[in-house]
Amino acid sequence: QVQLVESGGGLVQARGSLRLSCAASGRTFRSYGMGWFRQAPGKEREFVAAINRYGGNTNYADSVKGRFTISRDNAKNTLYLQMNSLKPEDTAVYYCAAAPEFTVVAGMYNYWGQGTQVTVSS
Repeated sequence: QVQLVESGGGLVQARGSLRLSCAASGRTFRSYGMGWFRQAPGKEREFVAAINRYGGNTNYADSVKGRFTISRDNAKNTLYLQMNSLKPEDTAVYYCAAAPEFTVVAGMYNYWGQGTQVTVSS
Protein backbone atom coordinates (compact mmCIF):
# COMPACT_ATOMS: atom_id res chain seq x y z
CA GLN A 1 0.00 0.00 0.00
CA VAL A 2 0.95 3.62 -0.51
CA GLN A 3 -0.20 6.58 1.54
CA LEU A 4 0.00 9.97 -0.16
CA VAL A 5 0.03 13.42 1.44
CA GLU A 6 -0.03 16.58 -0.68
CA SER A 7 1.29 19.97 0.38
CA GLY A 8 2.20 23.30 -1.14
CA GLY A 9 -1.19 24.63 -2.12
CA GLY A 10 -2.33 28.14 -1.36
CA LEU A 11 -3.48 31.46 -2.73
CA VAL A 12 -1.49 33.02 -5.55
CA GLN A 13 -2.04 35.82 -8.03
CA ALA A 14 -2.46 35.16 -11.72
CA ARG A 15 0.87 34.64 -13.53
CA GLY A 16 2.40 33.47 -10.26
CA SER A 17 3.93 30.09 -9.40
CA LEU A 18 3.45 27.32 -6.89
CA ARG A 19 5.12 23.97 -6.33
CA LEU A 20 3.05 21.11 -5.02
CA SER A 21 4.62 18.15 -3.28
CA CYS A 22 3.25 14.69 -2.61
CA ALA A 23 4.99 12.64 0.04
CA ALA A 24 4.54 8.88 -0.25
CA SER A 25 4.93 6.36 2.52
CA GLY A 26 6.46 2.93 2.10
CA ARG A 27 9.40 1.59 0.14
CA THR A 28 7.47 0.85 -3.03
CA PHE A 29 7.07 4.39 -4.35
CA ARG A 30 9.33 3.68 -7.29
CA SER A 31 7.08 0.82 -8.32
CA TYR A 32 4.22 3.16 -9.21
CA GLY A 33 3.35 5.46 -12.01
CA MET A 34 2.24 8.75 -10.49
CA GLY A 35 -0.18 11.43 -11.50
CA TRP A 36 -1.73 14.75 -10.58
CA PHE A 37 -5.43 15.41 -10.98
CA ARG A 38 -7.58 18.38 -10.05
CA GLN A 39 -11.20 19.12 -9.32
CA ALA A 40 -12.78 22.55 -9.49
CA PRO A 41 -16.10 23.35 -7.78
CA GLY A 42 -19.00 21.91 -9.73
CA LYS A 43 -16.73 20.09 -12.16
CA GLU A 44 -15.49 16.55 -12.53
CA ARG A 45 -12.00 15.53 -11.54
CA GLU A 46 -9.64 15.96 -14.47
CA PHE A 47 -6.19 14.72 -15.41
CA VAL A 48 -3.32 17.20 -15.09
CA ALA A 49 -0.04 15.31 -15.48
CA ALA A 50 1.50 11.86 -15.18
CA ILE A 51 5.01 10.45 -14.84
CA ASN A 52 6.35 6.93 -15.16
CA ARG A 53 8.23 4.99 -12.48
CA TYR A 54 11.67 6.37 -13.23
CA GLY A 55 10.69 9.84 -14.40
CA GLY A 56 11.71 9.34 -18.00
CA ASN A 57 8.25 9.67 -19.48
CA THR A 58 5.64 12.33 -18.78
CA ASN A 59 2.24 13.35 -20.11
CA TYR A 60 0.28 16.58 -19.64
CA ALA A 61 -3.21 17.83 -20.20
CA ASP A 62 -3.32 20.35 -23.05
CA SER A 63 -4.53 23.02 -20.65
CA VAL A 64 -1.31 22.93 -18.61
CA LYS A 65 1.27 21.94 -21.22
CA GLY A 66 4.19 24.35 -21.22
CA ARG A 67 3.23 25.80 -17.83
CA PHE A 68 3.31 22.81 -15.45
CA THR A 69 6.12 20.31 -14.89
CA ILE A 70 5.74 16.99 -13.12
CA SER A 71 8.78 15.35 -11.56
CA ARG A 72 9.67 12.80 -8.92
CA ASP A 73 12.50 12.00 -6.55
CA ASN A 74 12.40 8.29 -5.81
CA ALA A 75 15.14 8.61 -3.18
CA LYS A 76 12.85 10.96 -1.24
CA ASN A 77 9.58 9.19 -2.08
CA THR A 78 8.22 12.48 -3.33
CA LEU A 79 6.27 13.65 -6.35
CA TYR A 80 6.23 17.29 -7.46
CA LEU A 81 4.18 19.58 -9.64
CA GLN A 82 5.79 22.88 -10.56
CA MET A 83 3.08 25.27 -11.70
CA ASN A 84 4.06 28.47 -13.50
CA SER A 85 2.06 31.19 -15.23
CA LEU A 86 -0.98 30.26 -13.18
CA LYS A 87 -4.42 31.30 -14.36
CA PRO A 88 -7.68 31.72 -12.42
CA GLU A 89 -9.02 28.66 -14.24
CA ASP A 90 -6.32 26.58 -12.55
CA THR A 91 -8.16 27.05 -9.25
CA ALA A 92 -9.04 23.60 -7.91
CA VAL A 93 -8.22 20.97 -5.35
CA TYR A 94 -5.16 19.11 -6.59
CA TYR A 95 -4.71 15.42 -5.87
CA CYS A 96 -1.74 13.14 -6.35
CA ALA A 97 -2.35 9.49 -7.11
CA ALA A 98 -0.44 6.23 -7.65
CA ALA A 99 -1.09 3.59 -10.29
CA PRO A 100 0.54 0.26 -11.16
CA GLU A 101 1.48 1.65 -14.55
CA PHE A 102 2.01 4.92 -16.42
CA THR A 103 -1.49 6.14 -17.32
CA VAL A 104 -3.67 9.24 -17.68
CA VAL A 105 -6.86 7.36 -16.75
CA ALA A 106 -8.13 8.22 -13.28
CA GLY A 107 -9.77 4.83 -12.88
CA MET A 108 -6.38 3.13 -13.13
CA TYR A 109 -5.07 4.88 -10.03
CA ASN A 110 -5.35 2.81 -6.86
CA TYR A 111 -4.20 5.30 -4.25
CA TRP A 112 -5.11 8.95 -3.76
CA GLY A 113 -4.06 11.74 -1.46
CA GLN A 114 -6.48 13.98 0.40
CA GLY A 115 -5.90 16.95 -1.88
CA THR A 116 -4.51 20.46 -1.52
CA GLN A 117 -6.35 23.64 -2.48
CA VAL A 118 -4.88 25.95 -5.10
CA THR A 119 -6.58 29.29 -5.59
CA VAL A 120 -5.47 31.71 -8.30
CA SER A 121 -6.79 35.26 -8.06
CA SER A 122 -7.14 37.51 -11.09
